[in-house]
Amino acid sequence: MIVISNFEVTKGYEVWKKAFESNEAMRQKNNVKVIAYGHEKGNESNVYTVVEMNSIEDKKLKEPNMIESRENAGVNHASLKITSLSE
Repeated sequence: MIVISNFEVTKGYEVWKKAFESNEAMRQKNNVKVIAYGHEKGNESNVYTVVEMNSIEDKKLKEPNMIESRENAGVNHASLKITSLSE
C-alpha cells in the first residue's frame, strides 16, 4: 500500500528532516519503505512523505512515542492529511 502524507511543519523543514531521517530504524522495524519526501516548491512549511507499507496501521499514528516524535519535529497534527492509494 502506498501512503501519501501532507502536513505543515512549525519548526522549519530542516528540523523535521533531521528527525525524519533519524527515525529509519523504526521504519525498518515496521516494514515501512520511504519512496519520497520533501516540501512544496517555494514553501518549506508544507511537507509531503510517500511511503510503502503493509497497511495504514503500520504508520503507528497513535503511539505516544510517535506522537511525541512528530511534535518534537514540528509537525502540526491539525494539518495532517493521509491518503492511501488503491493502485
